[in-house]
Amino acid sequence: MMDRDRFPVDPWRLVERTFDIDEAGVTETLFTLGNGYLGLRGNQPEGRFGHEHGTFINGFHEVFPIRHAEQAYGFAEVGQTIINAPDAKVMRVYVDDEPLSFDVADLLEYERSLDLRDGVLRRHLLWRTPSGKEVRIDYERIVSFDEKHLAIMSIEVTVLNADAPVTVSCQLVNRQDGEDVYGGRPAGKLKAGFDPRRAERIHDRVLQPEEYWQDGARSVLSYHVTESGMSLAVAADHLIETDNQYTARSLVQPDIAKNVFRVQAKAGVPVKVTKLVSYHTSRGVPASELVDRCRRTLDRAGQEGVAEQFAKQRRWLDGFWQRSDVRIGGHDDLQQATRWCLFQLAQAAARADGQGVPAKGVSGSGYSGHYFWDTEIYVLPFLTYTTPHWARNALRMRVHMLPAARKRAFQLNEAGALFPWRTINGEEASAYYAAGTAQYHINADVSFALAKYVRATSDVEFLYREAVDIAVETARMWNSLGFWRDEIDGQDSFHIHGVTGPDEYTTVVNDNLFTNVMARFNLRFAARTVREMELEAPEAYRLMVDRLHLDPDEAEAWEKAADAMHIPFSPALGIHPQDAVFLEREVWDLENTPDEQRPLLLHFHPLVIYRYQVLKQADVVLALFLQGNHFTDAEKLADFEYYDALTTGDSTLSGVVQSILAAEVGYQDLALEYFLDSIFVDLADLHSNAADGVHVASAGGVWTSLVCGFGGMRDHFGELTFDPRLPADWPELSYSLAWHDAQLHVVLRRDEMIVSNGAGGDEVAFTVRGVAYTVGGGDEVVVPLATQGPVREGRPTLRMFADVRLEDGTLLSASVPTLTSAIPTVTGPVPVGGDRGLDA
Repeated sequence: MMDRDRFPVDPWRLVERTFDIDEAGVTETLFTLGNGYLGLRGNQPEGRFGHEHGTFINGFHEVFPIRHAEQAYGFAEVGQTIINAPDAKVMRVYVDDEPLSFDVADLLEYERSLDLRDGVLRRHLLWRTPSGKEVRIDYERIVSFDEKHLAIMSIEVTVLNADAPVTVSCQLVNRQDGEDVYGGRPAGKLKAGFDPRRAERIHDRVLQPEEYWQDGARSVLSYHVTESGMSLAVAADHLIETDNQYTARSLVQPDIAKNVFRVQAKAGVPVKVTKLVSYHTSRGVPASELVDRCRRTLDRAGQEGVAEQFAKQRRWLDGFWQRSDVRIGGHDDLQQATRWCLFQLAQAAARADGQGVPAKGVSGSGYSGHYFWDTEIYVLPFLTYTTPHWARNALRMRVHMLPAARKRAFQLNEAGALFPWRTINGEEASAYYAAGTAQYHINADVSFALAKYVRATSDVEFLYREAVDIAVETARMWNSLGFWRDEIDGQDSFHIHGVTGPDEYTTVVNDNLFTNVMARFNLRFAARTVREMELEAPEAYRLMVDRLHLDPDEAEAWEKAADAMHIPFSPALGIHPQDAVFLEREVWDLENTPDEQRPLLLHFHPLVIYRYQVLKQADVVLALFLQGNHFTDAEKLADFEYYDALTTGDSTLSGVVQSILAAEVGYQDLALEYFLDSIFVDLADLHSNAADGVHVASAGGVWTSLVCGFGGMRDHFGELTFDPRLPADWPELSYSLAWHDAQLHVVLRRDEMIVSNGAGGDEVAFTVRGVAYTVGGGDEVVVPLATQGPVREGRPTLRMFADVRLEDGTLLSASVPTLTSAIPTVTGPVPVGGDRGLDA
């Protein structure tokens, strides 16, 4: 999948041996550095030939009016988009006043590497100038995990074979609003072209200058944001180390600051310039206060020394890998990709510190820097089971959003709270309600992640003190949104209409299975939580009742709704329909859909897609994983076989879930295929949009695929169980789990599973394929394995349903929407399994 001549296999490093200007956007993403608060895209320090010269700060955003062609009550009115913060990465080198420029440079040696052990981006090159001078240039960059407001970069220049004048020009540049001296694109002028996944662009000035100044080798720029009112300051210190003679010059203007070092370099005598940069942002503090904070950050880093900052980075990552590493025996290529994905999760979440985890982390402007349900379903599992306090921080973000969520629920005529589908500041920012606001399931996703966190950590203090508000308010929304219906058999049932599930190719439907199943969980979790609080923490319960005005009868109402929740099922097909009318739609013939018409969302009007049985991403299959204890093995197999053949994989969220369920039901080769697609989605740019930033949720799903798919881990009802599915050519898989007050280490081989508990850990009970075990602190348990579960060959197709009649007596049929001349037609319909069926 990857060009291994250009990107060789290394289990601990991502290495690039040649630079391709045409693929700069992808490598900017791949070599991004971040810490969850601050992100620096992997732009070359020369500051030229970039797809997006990006510096992103989590939550730092501008707002703008959403202009609907036709306005309606309750539509989102104010959009939000992440801002490109001033760029501090620029450190330009000139020799004989000739700039190093990658479009014409004669590079005798080139290597760029991201070392996942110490978090340092390094670049080495040997440049032969037009006059024949050979110049060695070594560059390093870190974004500190320990000091979240700090980044450090250095460049060392050595002219090897002659004396020569060398200039190093260090800059701070406001790229959001203006072009640099080389005409680099402002953020608002990225390449055009329709793609709803890209960020909105604002063409008016965004960053309004506040104070800007220089003091010796320190430069400062600061701004306030035009509409959102946020403030930002960036400050940089510059250190030079050389035995050569040099002079320093400086320039500062509202949108650029320069610190320039002119050196009379002797042959073989290096020049090293180090730049320490601090960023601070706020939603309510003036820029002058942020300038003071930047000063303190830089003063502290200067007192401790640059070497200590690099040492702290290594110590921090040593701890991270001890908790988080997943090891795949015998496959260094997969090991490299796995560690790169896990490193991206640290870069996206570690120092978010109460902010959300954006869909692209801080690696790019894709999806406008918004937070989605991705965080709770795809990222929180990794955080919960490796570094629980990061998960708690992410959940506290949702607690802080409750006031806006209550307002949104009221606006949509519902009780309780309704979390926004996409947001930065807590307000709904989705301009397309059918595939956005209608995804009410986000309420259940948040509560589900909260429940998983509490059950894995026993952190009832957090739950009872503030997070219970999430459970109660989301349950109130479901109880308000749903309604009761008398069924023919005399049993009342609870229904939820007018919602959209995870699959964005099917919108505004009745009784979406995923939504109903997750809402049922949400209702039960809320009821159980308030009942347990009343018994176990009466004072916290009293405060909660007063705070939320909880009626004593509410919990019972939630339980009744949950118990009566309608779960769609088709006896004819033996599957769970995705919604009430899903099976009445025509089947989209994916096998005969040309590759140039993928992904569907970029080539077909939504109304065309909505008329078909076709999935952007796993929907029912995701429910089978998250709520697997409520489905039988036979139901999981039948549902997976039906929906897998209908799923396009147009969303990067899909492959990881399909991998997990494929492994569970026995399609083990297919599970590995989906896993490989997921693990290389950015590294090999499989969706052709890695340039917009890292697919953070997919990276989180990679961890879940390994631990829950191949590792077979589940924790339904807070009970730890394992049913592994080790791929046939993997000799070993090992990983760690934080479980309550224990640190478990799991090693999976074909014939055994070893579970060890760290010294001092509490005793942990678990089961492997129904057999109960316990492991005490400092001990290990060896569990023999006779098999790696069932094995089914090939992949599902709808041919197995070709002769099955639906409840109305009809057969499934398939077609592909086409346009011939001016007359719209479709290819088909034809019976599934016929001459032009889906598996023809």
